[in-house]
Amino acid sequence: MDSPTRRRRPAVHRFSLRYLLVVPVLLAVLTGCVLFVHGDTNIYMLYSQCHARSRLPWLSRLPVLGGPACFLVSFFGEAVASARAAGLMAAVLSFVAGLLTVSTVEAARICNAPSRLIACPTAPWLVFDLVGGAFVWQLVIIPAFFRRTRDIIAARKQQGGGGGPQPLSGPTDPTFGEAMRHLASPAEAVAIPVAVALGFVLPALLMLLLARPAAVLVWLFFPVWVSLVRRLARRAALMLMARQGWRRRGSHGSSGSSLHLESSRPALLAVYALPVACSVLSHALFIWTLTQPDDRKEMTRSALKFITINIFFVGLTVLYWILVEAGWRVALVMVVASIVLGPGAGVCLGWVYREKTVDLDRTVTVVAVGSRRQSGDADPSEETPLLR
Repeated sequence: MDSPTRRRRPAVHRFSLRYLLVVPVLLAVLTGCVLFVHGDTNIYMLYSQCHARSRLPWLSRLPVLGGPACFLVSFFGEAVASARAAGLMAAVLSFVAGLLTVSTVEAARICNAPSRLIACPTAPWLVFDLVGGAFVWQLVIIPAFFRRTRDIIAARKQQGGGGGPQPLSGPTDPTFGEAMRHLASPAEAVAIPVAVALGFVLPALLMLLLARPAAVLVWLFFPVWVSLVRRLARRAALMLMARQGWRRRGSHGSSGSSLHLESSRPALLAVYALPVACSVLSHALFIWTLTQPDDRKEMTRSALKFITINIFFVGLTVLYWILVEAGWRVALVMVVASIVLGPGAGVCLGWVYREKTVDLDRTVTVVAVGSRRQSGDADPSEETPLLR
């Protein structure tokens, strides 16, 4: 078997940003065309009822935002209005839970701190949920990750070459050192799963089980709840760890002030266990509902068709993201796991495996100078790994 250094590098190392973005743009165009072709009058009639304030008057009569808010609540309310619909929406929501977990993990990584869109994902997720759908992933989120990865690659090559313009991050910059793929704090291993559980999974369950407008309205703002809960949970975890003297250098991927998630099995399990479990359960539920009589009404079918098209193209976009940054092996793992365990589990398991291949280009390696001097290590060579 070839060593990692001899494998063909993923496309993100070999192509410029403009070429990498061709496929997401084409997917966005195709998404718009498919949504237009499969659009029907039921969706427009639903908005017309809200605009006329004949539907959910307690919400639609609010000034300015009443009509759009009524439409969104009614739209997702119709999408969970039957047993078959609830089964399909459970699978969709588990996929979103997996993506949300992955997105939050990447937001907490040290290397992504300079990118505001990645480090602060609340706004993109709100736009995705309330307005943009798949277009947000294709035209905003994925380009942000590609740009950040290309910046890191370019800075690494500039710093390793010893000439040319100054690198994007200096040798003592923690976003460009040996801990660049670490979570900024070990507390994130607690904050992320708690935030996803209380900020997304709980509102989603209430929406599926109750199918009430108030429950749908609460769920619509899940990016805000996830952000708030994550901050509170992180602060509480930091206070608890400070009392227990956590800041001494630990093991299993922890350096006291940061944590390499994939090197700590307890932390890895804590972060990904919930979305994987939700995916497996929802996948089984969806398969079971296919054996039952279809109880969906016409408006429910229209809403689910719109949601299914959107989530299908989000899945294609994420698959392309994996192919570009990690290669076909990781993409294959994600597809197979999605078929067997559900798409949410596929995304999470693929992302864990992705971490082993995300940094195959080790011909130019940079280690934080300050950390190297403190530990007494020799200067890095071509065989020195970026992540330890």
